Amino acid sequence: MKKLLPLFLFQLLLFPTVFAQTTIKGKVTDRKGEALPSANVFVKGSYDGATSDLDGNFTFKTSQKDTATISASFVGYEPFEQKIKLDKPNVEVNIKLEEAMNVLNTVTITAGTFEASDSKKMVMLKPLDIVTTAGGGADITAVMQLLPGSQRVGEQEGLFVRGGSANETKTVIDGMIVQNPFFSSTPDVPQRGRFTPFMFKGTAFSTGGYSAQYGQALSSVLLLQTKDKTDNASGWNLNANMAGIGATYTHKGSVSGSVYYSNLSPYFNLIQSNIIFDKMPQGFSTSLTVNENLTKNSSLKIYGTYTDNQSTILFPSYEEIGTKYKFDLKNRNVFTNGTYQVNFDEGRWILQTGLSYSHNIDKLTVGGNAGDRLDERTQVRAVMTRLFGRNNASSVLFGTEFHAIKVGNIYNQYDFKLNENYGTAFVETELYITPKLAGRFGLRGEYTNVINKANIAPRISLAYKTGQYSQVSLAAGQFYQTPEKNYLYLNQNLDFELANHLILNYQVIKNDRTFRVEAFRKDYKDLVREYTTFYDPNPYRFPIGKTDNSGFGYAQGFDGFFRDKKSIKNGDFWFTYSFLDTKRLFRNYQQEATPTFASKHNFSVVYKQFLEKISTNVGVTFTHTSGRPNYDFATTSFLPTYMKPFQNVSLSVSHIKVIKGNFVVFYAALDNIFARKNVFGYRYSADGKQRFEVTPPVYRTFFLGISMNLSKQLGKPKEADLDN
Repeated sequence: MKKLLPLFLFQLLLFPTVFAQTTIKGKVTDRKGEALPSANVFVKGSYDGATSDLDGNFTFKTSQKDTATISASFVGYEPFEQKIKLDKPNVEVNIKLEEAMNVLNTVTITAGTFEASDSKKMVMLKPLDIVTTAGGGADITAVMQLLPGSQRVGEQEGLFVRGGSANETKTVIDGMIVQNPFFSSTPDVPQRGRFTPFMFKGTAFSTGGYSAQYGQALSSVLLLQTKDKTDNASGWNLNANMAGIGATYTHKGSVSGSVYYSNLSPYFNLIQSNIIFDKMPQGFSTSLTVNENLTKNSSLKIYGTYTDNQSTILFPSYEEIGTKYKFDLKNRNVFTNGTYQVNFDEGRWILQTGLSYSHNIDKLTVGGNAGDRLDERTQVRAVMTRLFGRNNASSVLFGTEFHAIKVGNIYNQYDFKLNENYGTAFVETELYITPKLAGRFGLRGEYTNVINKANIAPRISLAYKTGQYSQVSLAAGQFYQTPEKNYLYLNQNLDFELANHLILNYQVIKNDRTFRVEAFRKDYKDLVREYTTFYDPNPYRFPIGKTDNSGFGYAQGFDGFFRDKKSIKNGDFWFTYSFLDTKRLFRNYQQEATPTFASKHNFSVVYKQFLEKISTNVGVTFTHTSGRPNYDFATTSFLPTYMKPFQNVSLSVSHIKVIKGNFVVFYAALDNIFARKNVFGYRYSADGKQRFEVTPPVYRTFFLGISMNLSKQLGKPKEADLDN
C-alpha cells in the first residue's frame, strides 16, 4: 500500500491536467495548396506534436495554457512559426510552407561550368576523382581533358576548349591568375601542372560563359579554390615514386611545409623513350602553406613555392635526316599567393582581398644559341559581396584588380621586352528570383596600357528548374583578351581580341546519376592576323609579317555527359562525348580553316571499382579523339589531311594498407596499354620538302609509388578515401 501511495498521488496531480488539454489540428500544404506529408508540427518548447499524414493533415493535444507557438518543418522548405490562442477545446491551424532557397532544392547556374567541389549541388567530379582517374596521372589538367568540351592535344601543355587555343584558357587560384601554371614548355613535349590536386577543396572547369569576376580568356577559366583550415592535427606525409621522393609536415593544421626532389633517370632507364636525353630531367621544389582562422569571422591563406628544374634533350633538326640539336633548359619559378577574407554584419557582408606574385625564368641554349624567357606578374584583387534575400541566397558583388606584367624573350641578337599595366572593375549580382528561377548578371570593364585600349563586357546566365531533379540553363556574354605577347613585341597598335559566347544546357541529377547535354556557339572577332607570303605550320615560329585585327572565326557544337554511381555497387562510371565544328582566319593562316589543334569528335569512358575486401580501387579509361587537320608547308588551298585518330586505354590501381595505425597507399598506373603509336602532328624542314611525325615521348608508360601517413593524429588521409 505504501508503494502504491506515490503513484496514486501522482495520478491525482495529473488528472486535472489531462482534462485541461487542448486539441490542435490542421493541414500542411505548400504555396500551391498541395499537401505535404510527413511534415513535423509541434508546440515550440514542448514535446507536444505530430507528423502530417499522406493528405497533410495532423492532430495532437497540448497541455499548454493561454497561448502557444506552433512550429512546422519540412525538408526543402522554410521553417514555420505562428502564435495561437488556446482559448477553445479545439484549435485549427492551417500551415502553408514556402520552398527554401538552399542548395538542396534550388536551381543553380550550370551552363558552361563543371563543378568539382565537395559542397556544391551540381557536382560533376570531386577533387579525389582527379587522383583516382586512370590516364589522368593525378594531374588536374589531364583529367579536365576527359570532360566534354575539352580537346586532347598531346604535343603541348594547356587546356584546349571548344576550338580555342591553350592561350585562351586561364588558371585561377583563389581568384588570382597564375602566370605559369605548367612546368616550362619544351618543344613537342607536354608538361604537367605545377600544383597537386590535394591543395584544393574544389575545382570549377568553365567551358565558356563564365562569371564577370574573371577575364583575359576567350574560351574558358579553370578555377581552383584552396582548402580551408578544418582541424588542428600535426603529422608527416612521405611520398616515393619512380620520378622522385617528397615529404610534407603539417603543424596544428595551420602551417605546412614540403620538399620534393625529382629525377627521371630511374624511370627512363626502365622504359624505352622516343626522346633522346643528354641530361635527364631533374629538379627540386619546396613550398610553404599558412592557413589560419584569425577570428570566427576572418581567415588568412598564404601559399608560396619555389621550383628549380633542368634537362637537356636532343631534338631532330628537321634539316637533314639524322642530325640533331641540343635543347638545354634551366627553369626557376617562384609563386606566392595570399588571400584574406572577413565577414561582418552577421555574415551579410564579405570582403575578400588577395595579393600574388610570380617570377619565372627559363635559361635556354638552343643549338648552341643562348636565350632567355621571362615572365613576371604582380596582382592585387579586392571583392566586396553583399548577401540578401531569403536565407541570404542572393548576392551582389563589386570588385577590382590590378596586374603589373613583365615578359621578355632573348635569342641571339634579339631582345624583346614588354611591360603591361592591366586594370579591371566588375560588378555582378546573382538572384534567386524564385526557387525555380535564378539569374546572374555581370558587367566587366578592362583597360591595358600596352595597347592603350579599354573594353566593357556584359555577361548573363539564367537557370530554370524544370522538375524536381532537372533544370535548363542559358549563358551568354562577351569575352576579351589582350593579343599574345609575340605579336605585341612587334605591334602595340593592336586591339583586344573578342569572343561572343552563347550556351544552352540541360541537366538531370537523380539517385547518384547525372545526365547533362549542352549546345554552344562562339563567334570570334578581331583576331590577330599575320600577313605572310606563305603558310608556315611551325607552332614555335616567331612572327615576321605585318599584323592587324582582321581575323575572325566561329566554333559550335554540343557535348554530352553521363555519370552513374548507383547501378554498380562500389562502382563509378562516366561517359563523355563532344562534337566540334570550328574554323578561323588568324595567325599566318592564308584563309579560313579548322585550326590544327581542333578535333571534331572527342569521346571518353571512365570506370572505377572499389574492391572492399582487399581495400583496392581499380580504374580503367578509354579515350578516342578523331584525327586533327594538318596543312602542308606553304599550302595555298588549305585542304586538310587528317592525322589518324588518337586512342588510349589506361589502367590504375590503388591499394590501402594499415600499418601500426598509420595509413599507407600503394599505387600503380599503366598508360596506353596497347602501345598504340599515336601521332600528334608534323614538323617540316625549312624548304618544306621533308615531313616528320610528332609522337608521344613514350608509347606505353607505367608508374609505381607509395604514400605514407606517419601521424595517427591526421587520421585517414584523402588518398585513402577510395571507397567514397
